[in-house]
Amino acid sequence: MRILITGGAGFIGSHLSDACLQAGQEVFVLDNLSTGAIGNVAHLESHPKFHCIIESVSNEPVLAELMDQCDVIVHLAAAVGVKLIVESPVHTIETNVHGTEIVLKLANKKKKLVLVASTSEVYGKSTQVPFREDADLVLGPTSKHRWAYACSKAIDEFLALAYWRERQLPVIIVRLFNTVGPRQTGRYGMVIPTFVRQALAGDPISVFGDGTQTRSFTYVGDVVRALIELVDEPRAIGEVFNIGHGAEISMLDLAHKIKTLTRSDSPIQLIPYDEAYEVGFEDMPRRVPAIDKIRDLIGYEPRVDLDEILETVIDYCRGPDRST
Repeated sequence: MRILITGGAGFIGSHLSDACLQAGQEVFVLDNLSTGAIGNVAHLESHPKFHCIIESVSNEPVLAELMDQCDVIVHLAAAVGVKLIVESPVHTIETNVHGTEIVLKLANKKKKLVLVASTSEVYGKSTQVPFREDADLVLGPTSKHRWAYACSKAIDEFLALAYWRERQLPVIIVRLFNTVGPRQTGRYGMVIPTFVRQALAGDPISVFGDGTQTRSFTYVGDVVRALIELVDEPRAIGEVFNIGHGAEISMLDLAHKIKTLTRSDSPIQLIPYDEAYEVGFEDMPRRVPAIDKIRDLIGYEPRVDLDEILETVIDYCRGPDRST
């Protein structure tokens, strides 16, 4: 099978590239390196079945040619990270909505299977935890830039499902819950690599808000395995799936855990959201997935727990030239 991965030089995309090549598939990566990094896939450059094209999904002629060569498209290209979203809302909306629109339009011409990566952010301020795929989405006001990402990804989902229902384009949607692991950067506000980098440097570990907000973290290898199995499952077409881990931890407890595992003397510092992002910033108090649906379909179970995830990230960040 030939697979096209948009955003394939990013954190998740590079791990997916590794797994697909190991399975004997041919991989085509399309990435403009806006948030990805060529270093994430540099080790694959000599592989005879790996092809990397540095270009945006908005370049329709290039994207159309790649789609002609591939059987499946995994659409990961997106603006990601709370910091980037708050600072660049126009870029966020245009990248996520317009990019997905182009991918779906071109894929529809040849009816190529498209897996669209969405996010747990679409659940917004819902308090119906754990979040289920058929639950209501509760977003904040349009005056809060923080919700631009959630809204843009919800539009992606609506559009993908519309293509399936109206034009029979085979699509699968996945909502990812805080995927973490080696190669993830803290540059755009991802919490675990940020905490680890601060702890290893002896800098204050910056916990935003009061630290009581909880998240569940999923190892990138578990996510990649789920993506591959969903693409191979015909019953997944036209459906939405959470991919995550049911265990949750508060940000304050996470900071203490990372401080202990790194044997760091870093102080833990609480920073108000207004200082960290923008005045009036809103956050989710809890974000936990229900994974019954994907478990029932493909037998998905997360295999890597938080302590093991943290050890892999710490080991990676301790490596050479890990400054971000």
